[in-house]
Amino acid sequence: MVTPVKESAIEVRRITDYTWEIPRTGDMRVPGRLYADKETVRELLGDYEEKKVGGFTPALRQVANVACLPGIVKASLAMADIHPGYGFCIGGVGAFDIEDGVISVAGVGFDINCGVRVLKTPLTREDIEPIKETLANQLFRDVPSGVGSTGEIRLKEAEIDELLVKGSRFVIERGFGLDEDLEYTEENGAVKDARPENVSHHAKERQFKQVGTLGSGNHYLEVQWVEEIFDEPAARAYGIERGQVVIAIHCGSRALGHQIGTDYLKILEEASRKYGIPIRDRELVCAPINSEEGRRYLTAVNCGINCAFANRQAISHLTRMAFARVTATRPEEIRLLYDVAHNTCKIEDHDINGEVKRLLVHRKGATRAFGPGRKEVPAAYRGVGQPLLVGGTMGTVSYILRGTEKGMEDCFGSAVHGAGRAMSRVQAKRRWRGTDIILELKEKGIIIRSRSKAGVAEEAPGAYKDVDRVVEIMHNAGVNRKVARVRPLVCIKG
Repeated sequence: MVTPVKESAIEVRRITDYTWEIPRTGDMRVPGRLYADKETVRELLGDYEEKKVGGFTPALRQVANVACLPGIVKASLAMADIHPGYGFCIGGVGAFDIEDGVISVAGVGFDINCGVRVLKTPLTREDIEPIKETLANQLFRDVPSGVGSTGEIRLKEAEIDELLVKGSRFVIERGFGLDEDLEYTEENGAVKDARPENVSHHAKERQFKQVGTLGSGNHYLEVQWVEEIFDEPAARAYGIERGQVVIAIHCGSRALGHQIGTDYLKILEEASRKYGIPIRDRELVCAPINSEEGRRYLTAVNCGINCAFANRQAISHLTRMAFARVTATRPEEIRLLYDVAHNTCKIEDHDINGEVKRLLVHRKGATRAFGPGRKEVPAAYRGVGQPLLVGGTMGTVSYILRGTEKGMEDCFGSAVHGAGRAMSRVQAKRRWRGTDIILELKEKGIIIRSRSKAGVAEEAPGAYKDVDRVVEIMHNAGVNRKVARVRPLVCIKG
């Protein structure tokens, strides 16, 4: 049951140069809030009026639609990488009261806990430049990537169930990583209350051979170097310095996560009718958090979150071994900076008007960004706040940011997750050829290895927003702070 929405002009008011508000109108329970500059708002309004969104509901309308859901707290939020998604915009954040709020498929998405993990090496750019072709070839051989790729870990259903509960620890116990990796993984590599019985056999079956694989689309493994440090105290706490080589791994829960989303889309659609919740976009289907359907979906999402943590953990081990084969670096010398998730919903405690409330925070294409002092942040980082790992494109730059106290107050400790797409994958393939992109980037000193030339075209740097601008918005708004900018040397894609 989808309630028609009147497609009239939408109002956006400026609060500051980098924060904007969609005032409450109609069925909106809270206002919408955007982190954006004037140019971004102008583009979003143009998309809204002209509907240049490839069949998606315009992003501003999606922010307003989320604001209509029962139990939403404070505001329906959109980070600076905002663009249309399924139901929630990408970059969307919505926090719901545990007692009377809802859980929505759209607020999580289909790639549950797609996230970024960054490893620190003792190497410098000068160490890697002479051997980067050899290193690229080794990584491409050792780290499975592409559609339908399979990994070294082959599991039966009972073992999958154990992985869905244990997350990263499951693969570490099998020799894929270091115990200390858990300390520097969000949620220590596994959220609680993961119940494999609420994940379908078909979803598990699709994951039997996919642990330790990158997959395709916008997923990647990238060797980068630290070009600039903006926040010296935070950089020292994180153990990074100018010229250092780091490795970013971006992927999620693979086929299992997608199947969980597909399975529960129908279940929550029926739940929306059962509980009389008006739905304005099909993927916004939802159920009360404390309903049977809501609890089942949340515990299935927790399984997907843990699956993705395990996947990135396994890829980390393969990456360490590949580096050891090409350089004089020992695997244990490559340390984990942090692993942060996006595409999640998690129960968290937040201060609302002076009262600590338990909320279910949905982050769709947005990451957790806890500030200084939060107990969830590793002890070594607690004085400066949680690291945020923001992907750009394979031809530009990426960023390491940190969480702030203002971010905790204003947006439930949330952050951007990447540059954000500026055009669809179909549009990108029409405009660019993968072979040309690979050659252009090689001329810039960036080595690309991919199973799919079409996939490279889809991920062309020009298909994305300017990550520098996106990050600058969040930095100037004060909710995320710049720590370092990194540039790619090698990129492995599906």
